[in-house]
Amino acid sequence: MGRIAGVTAAETRERLLRAAADAFAQRGYDGTRVADIARAAGVSNGALYAHFDSKAELLVAALRAHGRRLLGELFAADPDRPVTELLLAAGRWLPRPLDVPGYLIVEALVAARRDEDVAQPMRDYVGERGDWLAGLVRIAQAGDELDTAVSPNALAHLCLLLGMGSALVTPDLHAVGDEEWSALLARIVAALAPDGSTAQTGGTR
Repeated sequence: MGRIAGVTAAETRERLLRAAADAFAQRGYDGTRVADIARAAGVSNGALYAHFDSKAELLVAALRAHGRRLLGELFAADPDRPVTELLLAAGRWLPRPLDVPGYLIVEALVAARRDEDVAQPMRDYVGERGDWLAGLVRIAQAGDELDTAVSPNALAHLCLLLGMGSALVTPDLHAVGDEEWSALLARIVAALAPDGSTAQTGGTR
């Protein structure tokens, strides 16, 4: 079993990333073997290593491809929508039960604590996410949605903490009502608005 006939290299790579995301989410990083991923993708170990040098590289690549990215998807779908509305929409989603992308980030964070081969690409990944979020904050500041006195890097860091923390503190550990959570988010965004203006809070839907 090597490369699948009629399947392009790009398609094979995506099959591997999908299989890896599912396997890591279900079995954990330590409990998943490269052979398990190759088998699930329908390719040989050699074909897998033609695309990825190690299990660690595959984990972070799967996270990039299939990890949580709701805010990015919302922004791509409607780039003219106020940034504060995008932040609120993504924030309201955080307390929900974990899915495959949620479990994937948990496994990547845990593995990064123990394995330097995972830690370095995870630092790169988190750094890129932080830079993107800081850029989004600057867009909101330029549009007079957020106070320019707020540090874009600090607010991006807070968003990262909330997003990744929500994958660890799941509803079965501690739950909060949707209306309570939405109201809190709206107050936080309103507090970050420029003096004399009102941020787009979107209510407490």
